[in-house]
Amino acid sequence: MLKHFLPDQHVKNIFEITPESLKRKNIKGIITDLDNTLVEWDRPSATPELMQWFEEIKKHGILVTIVSNNNENRVKFFADPLGIPYIYQARKPMGRAFRRALREMDLKKEETVVIGDQLLTDVLGGNRSGFHTILVVPVAQTDGFFTRINRTVERRILNWFRKKGQLNWED
Repeated sequence: MLKHFLPDQHVKNIFEITPESLKRKNIKGIITDLDNTLVEWDRPSATPELMQWFEEIKKHGILVTIVSNNNENRVKFFADPLGIPYIYQARKPMGRAFRRALREMDLKKEETVVIGDQLLTDVLGGNRSGFHTILVVPVAQTDGFFTRINRTVERRILNWFRKKGQLNWED
């Protein structure tokens, strides 16, 4: 069961994920979390650097869908100006939103990655649904109430993996 919490990849930020690296793995689609993955949880819109990253991804024909547990207003306000499809109140780690994103992009699991900053929602949900998962370091050092609880549990899980020698990165 704990293996579901171990991401396939770990990167410092979203910008370390390049279209070229995705294409080498035959990836055609990205399911990404929003808060603390793409921008700080309290930043309403994309940074210029993030907008450029999205343009580069799109230029290479890679589809993106934002899948967030946040409310419609938050996700819509962020995604609409970028022209990125989204699913709000996703109830991650449940698999329904991941399957819906896959259907809407008309891709296979093997062609899609799940990117997020949380083990208990993004990585667990992506792994249980059969996707390649990429964990990013949270953009902000602060979190909302429920995420702070998740982070405490995540630290314990990561420490367990570290003790077992299953982590190949440092926080």
